[in-house]
Amino acid sequence: MKVLVLGSDGYIGYPLTIHLLKQGHEVYGVDDQSRRRRVKESLTPILSAKKRINYLKATYKNFIDQTGISLGFNPPTHIQSLLGHFNPDAIVHLAEMPSAPWSMKSTIHASTTQYTNVLGTLHLLWAMHFECPSAHLIKLGTMGEYGTPDCDIPEGVIPKGCSVPCRDNFDPDDPAKTIRSVVKCPMQGLLFPRTAGSFYHLSKVHDTLNIEFCCRNWGLRSTDIMQGIVFGLGEADKGKELTRFDYDECFGTVINRFCVQALCGVPLTVYGEGGQTRGYLPLKDSIQCLTIAINNPSEKGEYRTFNQYESIHSVNELADMVSNNSSYPAFIKNIPNPRKEAESHYYNPTNDSLLNLGYEPTTDMNAEIKDLLRKLSGYKHRINEEVIMPKIKWV
Repeated sequence: MKVLVLGSDGYIGYPLTIHLLKQGHEVYGVDDQSRRRRVKESLTPILSAKKRINYLKATYKNFIDQTGISLGFNPPTHIQSLLGHFNPDAIVHLAEMPSAPWSMKSTIHASTTQYTNVLGTLHLLWAMHFECPSAHLIKLGTMGEYGTPDCDIPEGVIPKGCSVPCRDNFDPDDPAKTIRSVVKCPMQGLLFPRTAGSFYHLSKVHDTLNIEFCCRNWGLRSTDIMQGIVFGLGEADKGKELTRFDYDECFGTVINRFCVQALCGVPLTVYGEGGQTRGYLPLKDSIQCLTIAINNPSEKGEYRTFNQYESIHSVNELADMVSNNSSYPAFIKNIPNPRKEAESHYYNPTNDSLLNLGYEPTTDMNAEIKDLLRKLSGYKHRINEEVIMPKIKWV
């Protein structure tokens, strides 16, 4: 297929681009290099943007090119012209500002996040409507759209007539005992309520509503990926195909951050009580799931949602796994939570769709974390401890 990867220089976008090229797809990349500007140095010694493009062109004859369009800030005619020129079969949209803490820093950061993400996706949808309405949009959302509701989390929509279990009095020691009542859904395909916890997550909710609207009204086709928290380096741990690795408070996801803290001998900083529970998956699983979505497009006019995660863990469980698998002394320290979030809550999402399409989850999280610590040990000298501790308070 002809696949347009938006955000092709990013943490997920670069290894996904390489994976698709190895599968034989024609790939065109788009990236405005905003992550490189916001995080001055990756822990991993990645190629410059120009050298990456030159490497891909020299190595893969099916790599078409990469351009620097910024979806939200460039005129919408830019992405429309590109779609008209390339006419993709599939569009993988990873080109958004992906950090909840960054979006909570100030008015400017919040507005930049929403402007970039919401208007960027809106420009893309209009461009698809005019130039390639049959293309399949695979949009990277986040499980954070749902928040931590007091009920089971389906995949995007509540099926007609289903019973949604709700809690009465949550017991963290035995969550099953708290399910007492149900809510009957009266409408076919009613979108599951979103309770986002940051301006970043709110931008993703706005994306969801805009995409669903365009599928329903214009006949576009889309798969909205509600992805859990990704960690690791994927298949390539060195060389020219190595992806970036961030560990700062804004862009470093929790397992990546804990692993770096273990390597440099500082305490693993658990925010608050550490009971925050989310879905997680290794980078290689994220690549697998996105590829499955590309290879199994939705129907014309269909908006569908995949919940994408491998397993569910609390922050305390993750800290224990990193500590237990580290060859360095790794101590755990609870610090005041800079975020406003529930630290003891019911959390039970489903992810049947990807499993039904052939997703084979990584089942040994401990082995994945141990392997990541091994891979990162070669870059220990590049760690900057000053960027790890949180300074942003969600007031």
